[in-house]
Amino acid sequence: MRKILIVIDMQNDFIDAALGTPEAVAIVEAVKEKIRAYPPGDVIATMDTHHENYMQTQEGKYLPVPHCIRGTDGWQIRPDIAALLEGAAIYEKPTFGSTALASDLKAISEKEEIELELIGLCTDICVVSNALLLKASMPEVKISVDASCCAGVTPEKHLAALETMRSCQIQVLND
Repeated sequence: MRKILIVIDMQNDFIDAALGTPEAVAIVEAVKEKIRAYPPGDVIATMDTHHENYMQTQEGKYLPVPHCIRGTDGWQIRPDIAALLEGAAIYEKPTFGSTALASDLKAISEKEEIELELIGLCTDICVVSNALLLKASMPEVKISVDASCCAGVTPEKHLAALETMRSCQIQVLND
């Protein structure tokens, strides 16, 4: 069985810039260790990607903090993590979950048996959104999230998202 790691939005703005948190900074080393544990061809990453008109979007109206604007420093994947993702497929996504990622992984699952593990930021927004999209697309594929390699907007929201994923038959590891 092929096990694929999905690294969600380990971008500067979510770690230690516009929307960064101490909890996000605290998982960086664990994320790097987890990436190193996978063959490079079995690691995929996502990047939250917005444009200059972000504040006019629905998301911008609800979260009025410009972040991950394409081409800015904040949009970049943290350099030490980016170095480990060399050659990985990277999905730029304009919203919380990536339908393209779910579609591509579903196509892979139709050809071979796979298992998916998610890590990254933010547990309660983009990690849970992608996990649920993947589960809806592939209900029989084993999907897990490593809680020690995730951080939420707040510690409470992180725990709530883990519980939501657990309720939807996504295995929560290391919580």
